Amino acid sequence: MTRSGMTKRGATGHGIGRFASIVIVVAVLAAVPLVVHSNVTLNFLVATLLAALAGQGWNILGGYGGQYSFGHAAFFGTGAYVTAILQVRYGVNAWAGFAAGIAGGAVVGAVIGGLSFRSGLRGSYFALVTLAFAEVLRIVASVTPITGAGVGTLVKLDLHARAFQFESRAVFYWVILAMVAVSLVITHLVERSRFGVWLVAVRENEDAARALGVDVIMVKLGAMVLSAAITAAAGCFYVQYFLFIDSGIAYGTWISIEALLTPIIGGVGTVFGPLFGALVVKSLGEGAKLLAGDAPGLDLVVYGIVLVLVIGMAPRGLVGGLTAARRWCGRRWRPASIPAEEAEHG
Repeated sequence: MTRSGMTKRGATGHGIGRFASIVIVVAVLAAVPLVVHSNVTLNFLVATLLAALAGQGWNILGGYGGQYSFGHAAFFGTGAYVTAILQVRYGVNAWAGFAAGIAGGAVVGAVIGGLSFRSGLRGSYFALVTLAFAEVLRIVASVTPITGAGVGTLVKLDLHARAFQFESRAVFYWVILAMVAVSLVITHLVERSRFGVWLVAVRENEDAARALGVDVIMVKLGAMVLSAAITAAAGCFYVQYFLFIDSGIAYGTWISIEALLTPIIGGVGTVFGPLFGALVVKSLGEGAKLLAGDAPGLDLVVYGIVLVLVIGMAPRGLVGGLTAARRWCGRRWRPASIPAEEAEHG
């Protein structure tokens, strides 16, 4: 084989290998409905993947960019309302409405990001501004006729694929899993791109990044738009799955909390952090609801306790903790006769 052929083959193999972990995880999750047929379990898994998708949106902005947002419900709700209004009020195809909802969320992200970053807001000031925008949008949606005001918007039941509605919960599960898979790939590409390097540089030290020639505002704005689009996609799916949306759901604090918690618990600034974090958060939430019975709010207490434990014992989240444990075990069980340099380079 020629050197050029070997190079091409190696490059191709390396490209496939880059996504191997994503392919394996998604393939395992895709097989779940083949062995699990309970609608209760599938509903739980759909809700988990929905939280993972919203969390992945937050992770790009907050995890990699260091711009902590308390108001990602603004993007979730915008995506949900745009797709619902276009279908119910104007008869737009559900798939087209879905795409429009993602675009709408991205536009809102660009507006909020443009106003915030050009004003020099960062840290807690930026977090509070995002929270304020989400609350303003909630109030507007609760009194505006086109959104259904306080009553909300109900999407007509039409069990056909063209209407983004399916008889089987398994199909919904595979659709949201595909969306999560796309978000994993996007995050993986961002992590290994020049844009990702700029984003991390801004997270670590904005002033130093600016001194090195990084356009800080544009980098943060780009992360904001991408983050908003992914979170809006979660809102669009929510509408198609539950066929209803109102201001309390669309712009409620619950989605901002879950979008924030899942990457922090799973591993902020990592590709799989939001997915693993969502599994933990939703499992604990369901367990808390079963224990609480008629006592509301116990799930939030559990979330708070877990968050404190993670920050105190594993500040890099579950993924970071597992990575550190694997490295420790590798050093612990390395044969004493092999020098460290040889072990590292094989």
